[in-house]
Amino acid sequence: MNPTIRQLLDTADLLLADTGGPTMPSATTVPTAVVATTASRCRGAAFALRTALESAVADRLTAHRAPRAIQEGTQRAAFLWLRGCAEAGTARRAKAVWSQLCLGCHYHQYEIGPTEDQVRAWRTEVAAVVALLAH
Repeated sequence: MNPTIRQLLDTADLLLADTGGPTMPSATTVPTAVVATTASRCRGAAFALRTALESAVADRLTAHRAPRAIQEGTQRAAFLWLRGCAEAGTARRAKAVWSQLCLGCHYHQYEIGPTEDQVRAWRTEVAAVVALLAH
């Protein structure tokens, strides 16, 4: 696993940890609290997880000398090509979790967004798929 992927997974963990409460700005700024809502933390964690997964797929494609057009093309093309570079089950798992993460990353006014439990489940799955792709 490359260091960038590790950092992205750690970032997702930090966003899900909710260790910090509201932070008060200094006296010279507007006297309102700056709080990262649960929804924004979950969406941010989903973005970090999706990027980590995409990086792992890119590393696998590079290791298997995928054509440049595939490596620089769309993620859909990359996941199609991944079928030939990884075990079928691993490629299916990667595509499935990537699809869920894409839905979780997009903001719609009529949707609440991903829950913490959903993002934690995605975190577990992304870590497992990244480990499988690294072999």
